[in-house]
Amino acid sequence: MGEWSDKELGLHLPIARRDFIGGVAAGAALGTALAAAPSALAQAASAPTPGPDYPPLKTGLRGQYPGSFEAAHMTRDGAFGGALPAEDSGEHYDLVIVGGGISGLAAAHFYRQALGDDRRILILDNHDDFGGHAKRNEFHYEGRTILAYGGTMSIESPFPYSFTAKKLLADLGVDLTSYERYETKAYDGLGSATFFDKEHFLADKLVTGTGQKPWPQFFAEAPLTPAVRADLTRIFTEKKNYLPDLSPEARAEYLRHISYQDYLLKHAGMLPESLPYFLGHYFRNNKRVDTLPAWEAALGGRMPGFSGMDLPEQITAEAQHFHWPDGNATVARLLVNRLVPGVFPGTLDQESVVLAPATYSALDNPANPTRIRLASMVIRAEHIGRPARQTEKAVRVVYVKDGKPVSVTGANVIMACFNMVIPFIVPDLPAAQKEALHYASKVPMQYTNVLVKNWRPWAKLGVKSIGAPNGYHIGASLDTPMNIGGYASALTPDEPVVIHMVRNPNQPGLPRKEQNRLGRAAMLAEDYPTIEREIRMQLQRMLGGAGFNAARDIAAITVNRWPHGYAYTYDTLGDPDVPDELRPHVIGRQTFGRIAIANADAAGSAFTNTAIDMGERAVQECLISRGLI
Repeated sequence: MGEWSDKELGLHLPIARRDFIGGVAAGAALGTALAAAPSALAQAASAPTPGPDYPPLKTGLRGQYPGSFEAAHMTRDGAFGGALPAEDSGEHYDLVIVGGGISGLAAAHFYRQALGDDRRILILDNHDDFGGHAKRNEFHYEGRTILAYGGTMSIESPFPYSFTAKKLLADLGVDLTSYERYETKAYDGLGSATFFDKEHFLADKLVTGTGQKPWPQFFAEAPLTPAVRADLTRIFTEKKNYLPDLSPEARAEYLRHISYQDYLLKHAGMLPESLPYFLGHYFRNNKRVDTLPAWEAALGGRMPGFSGMDLPEQITAEAQHFHWPDGNATVARLLVNRLVPGVFPGTLDQESVVLAPATYSALDNPANPTRIRLASMVIRAEHIGRPARQTEKAVRVVYVKDGKPVSVTGANVIMACFNMVIPFIVPDLPAAQKEALHYASKVPMQYTNVLVKNWRPWAKLGVKSIGAPNGYHIGASLDTPMNIGGYASALTPDEPVVIHMVRNPNQPGLPRKEQNRLGRAAMLAEDYPTIEREIRMQLQRMLGGAGFNAARDIAAITVNRWPHGYAYTYDTLGDPDVPDELRPHVIGRQTFGRIAIANADAAGSAFTNTAIDMGERAVQECLISRGLI
């Protein structure tokens, strides 16, 4: 892997905000304290450049960055056990929400709808930006604003949105039927490619036409041994029922309990030497070929091995789709716009919000009933007296701000953070509920956004996306081209664009939850210089043959690292088949006195709509706990 020098990769050349990379100073300070289409000119005019500390503009290591999670790990490790002294702020709120992601912001919205806009609400979040996984990345380059998503990509799900979620979006000024008029056709005619690396195949080679060329031609161009080439060609073209002795219903049941990898090897007769080609495929919730139920592979209709097999017809439901240039960070921004006056100019909708600058100093304005306090990691939530006691100051919440524990009180608390940290923050929870909250293993994700000065190599190759079996990032693509609210993506290959790269670290051969755990540990162990070198080297290897030069062409890098990424969803291989009411996420989300739980984990589903639904559910439980409904 050490074929290129640091100079050739541009590792020691100036890059935007390099002094800010990694947030190391912030992390060290916390640890010490706790121990103790318009033209570029038109775009620039409509979106004044914020200062260098504007959170969306920060590059380097973002997501769960150093300085944002250390207090949570200390809580997990028992650093704040027993009675917890803290500076009493004297603040009291009708509702304290732990977590400023979409679920927490939605909960604040629903609470105000239920009881009035004058109710005092405090939202505490450990990051320097709101939105949770719905993270906005912003680049200012050569007089133009270029946006990208650093987490939740879009409004989508395998099932329709609930009435609650649809109404919330409508209240925010989102028209789900209007999306087609915003995505441009800049990449029409560009296809997909696969990068075969020399560590797992015969040579480094980018082969274009994945899924478009006839499979015999595609594999003929790939650097494979004759045996593997023939085997993969057969698997992708053969129409054969590999389970002839089972009825369609019995096949479906069998496929639910065997991995796709075992199905290919044991039933489709695939050679073990062909397996590396499949290791780069990732499926919903970071399932891989060895942890994906074969039934889910069959349902997708795109994976080979099932074309000659009759299977029961599945009920499908149409779900709507909407994507903004910064992903669902727009939903978070629209929510904040409704919740906290002064953060954004005026009342925004799905278009005007895109380039609207946020005034972060207004988030925690004492004059506003709803306040958002960032860089504030909650380490304790406990009832004052008995949990069922009907008092206004029912719950004490302690958080770390600027290295010091500070306390506030609330009539209700909603835990809109990760399930696995809640038992450490709320130590008085019943043991069975704690066990249920610990059951899931968050999916580690890394969304890397690389701003390049042009996309000529992609145009030369005729591709807009590249899959990389066994790569550090398992995929790279040109960011979705958009024209919305005065924002315009690149239209020609000579313009700057964001390359969006996805990494899902895992450990093949282990159960899925264990793979998630080890992938999370690997993520946290890497420093930014190591990550940056991997990014530059991978792009150079994939695109160098088309004229890409990492040292010359990369303008900025933002790494959105999510060791605790998306909510865990159940599967038929690794999770027990029990009634819904016995599922760990249902047991774990039960109300505890005046404390309710709202997050995507509480739905057992990694989607924005379910995060919204859980926020509404938690608000209802808060009202019930106080006898208000």
